[in-house]
Amino acid sequence: MKLEKGIGSSFDDFLEEEGMLAQADAVAIKRVIAFQLEETMQKEHITKTEMAKRMNTSRTAINRLLDPSNTSITLATIENAVAAMGKRLEIQII
Repeated sequence: MKLEKGIGSSFDDFLEEEGMLAQADAVAIKRVIAFQLEETMQKEHITKTEMAKRMNTSRTAINRLLDPSNTSITLATIENAVAAMGKRLEIQII
């Protein structure tokens, strides 16, 4: 049985129709950021407590930063976290 290309809609189309695409994209992006930050912290042997000191913030704030479902983190906070690890933030629009 051969399926015709272009029949039906994509999941993105469905989310957009339901008004949920932007939120789904935000959650996906935050999950990637949280994963990369945590992975870098592990590679560099940086604890949450040490990260909080470097960023001059609380450990609770670090927990929010690393929470993949918390999309309310600002770009400035992400930039501060990356700088605290001696890295640079790079954003691409594709």
